[in-house]
Amino acid sequence: MSFPVVAIVGRPNVGKSTIFNRMTRTNRAITAPEPGVTRDRHVGSVEFEGSEFLIMDTGGWVPRSEELFDVAIREQVTFALEECDVILFVADAQTGLTDIDLEIAQMLKRSKHPVLLAINKADNFNIEAEIPEFYKLGLGDPHPLSAVQGYGFGDLLEKIRDALPETGNKTVERPRPLVAVLGRPNVGKSSLVNALLGEERHMVTDIAGTTRDSIDSVVRYYKQPLTLVDTAGLRRKTKVKEALEFYTTVRTQKALKECDVAVILVEAQEGLLSQDVKIIQEAVTYGKGIVLCLNKWDLVEKDERTAGLIAEEIDERLSNISFIEKLFISAKDKQRVHKVLEVAFRVYEERQKRISTGELNRFLEQLMERQPPPAVKGHDLRLSYITQADADPPTFILFSRWAKLIPENYQLFLERRIREQYGFQGVPIRLFFRGKKT
Repeated sequence: MSFPVVAIVGRPNVGKSTIFNRMTRTNRAITAPEPGVTRDRHVGSVEFEGSEFLIMDTGGWVPRSEELFDVAIREQVTFALEECDVILFVADAQTGLTDIDLEIAQMLKRSKHPVLLAINKADNFNIEAEIPEFYKLGLGDPHPLSAVQGYGFGDLLEKIRDALPETGNKTVERPRPLVAVLGRPNVGKSSLVNALLGEERHMVTDIAGTTRDSIDSVVRYYKQPLTLVDTAGLRRKTKVKEALEFYTTVRTQKALKECDVAVILVEAQEGLLSQDVKIIQEAVTYGKGIVLCLNKWDLVEKDERTAGLIAEEIDERLSNISFIEKLFISAKDKQRVHKVLEVAFRVYEERQKRISTGELNRFLEQLMERQPPPAVKGHDLRLSYITQADADPPTFILFSRWAKLIPENYQLFLERRIREQYGFQGVPIRLFFRGKKT
């Protein structure tokens, strides 16, 4: 499923972040509206009357430097024009119409996508009376609202919902698995994709994105098709560093929502940085398969023990996420690049795996005999039943009379035992505990 994207654009201090907060029901623009969206990002998910879309506060990366102001504004609007399905242009009712508003409006008129005009800070009747001057922008009816008071948001969300593209009739069925190549800027994502697409045994077909000029590349690996999600998004250039970081964030969130398997690149020489860990944690929260590729392996001074030592360091850093697959590659020299698709297929199959209820309960019975949970407050916490409720990602429900008392360390122990017995390498699994099954 491809999620529509709505961009909030406008000059600084018109209330873009407050609108973002109100729509995503958060207190700060840097606070995530749902699990998996990190706290230093201006990207959120909105659900309204059956419609779901991603919303972005593009002002989140505008630098404060005055000399970069014009460039940053243009980057912001260019981003919206190129990448988003609906543009929400915000002006300020209290300061009135400005020359910058007029300039931005002229740029937005080039868009093939709907542009909605919101006039924020219409906090009282006297201010709202000044709204008609915004018709001069030539963007249709201005919509007055107050982000602080919450006034006008129901009608605005209806307008956004009505403007969202109807992707159902346009969507091209993409071969599964859907594989996204993710990572920080300049870790070699484009080089890896180019290497994957350039392998002689691959047949490549480009499919235009349903709602924007992104490209999904269908690859055949030993006659098995898969889709590399949004490879065009890896090649975009920008003049402003903050814009590049924001753009990468947006692509990461979109790709994580759509993909089955996330191939996450890090630089082998640098190891895991905090931003790398956040992307991995987001993929886990979304329940995606994960292949961690340590790129530029050719630049690392190493012996026969180096890879093992680095893998141990990564497992220690990631703690309870040590189940992810790890590869040491050089995209530039195409070292072990063929393994990326091989492992991605394997992880995808693990993510689809189902274990029968009978098999699971035989496993659980033996486990309860050997290593039952410790008693808590005198209560016997033994688990009486287990079933796999879902795959994609694998989800298990376990029953105990005192389910709420099962300690976290025993829950982690159960996850490890399930993995030892059934695999699920590279895949997050979810355990839910319920009251005793009768």
